[in-house]
Amino acid sequence: MDVLRFYDALPTVGIEQLIGRWQGGEIATGHAFDGLLGPAGWYGKEFRSADDVDPLLFRRKDGRLFAGNPALMPLTLLERMPRLAKHPLSAAIFRAVAPLLATRRPRARLRMTEYRGKVSAAMIYDDLPILDVFRKVDDDTVIGAMDIRGHRKPFFFTLRRDRP
Repeated sequence: MDVLRFYDALPTVGIEQLIGRWQGGEIATGHAFDGLLGPAGWYGKEFRSADDVDPLLFRRKDGRLFAGNPALMPLTLLERMPRLAKHPLSAAIFRAVAPLLATRRPRARLRMTEYRGKVSAAMIYDDLPILDVFRKVDDDTVIGAMDIRGHRKPFFFTLRRDRP
């Protein structure tokens, strides 16, 4: 996997370097989650402090952002029926009901974690067996490897720092 080799060669990132709002993008690698986040309205992540993280930001139809509660996301559907989950109608339905999955509480935290031989900032979800480990591309871009229990390979995504 070329993305994995590229990721492994990148420098680590510290927690303080991640503070702020970030816009996300997917990296296609053949993972079961490829192509799911964008159509669902995923915007990115927000790190206010090590213990105050919104792991899933979504954009409403009116353009405003909201934090989604990952514990309420239909991960089982995504894993068991990826073709159904990737259908345009499913994405439209999810976007319509996603505001009902909003939260005002942080749903993750940041910690320094060893992953693939390097210690780097990682986001730990409060309610899911998922760990996002970040590596630095440049001061405003990181790559995240989403390590999901039960998946042999990580799901990769990018984050670009939001600038007001």
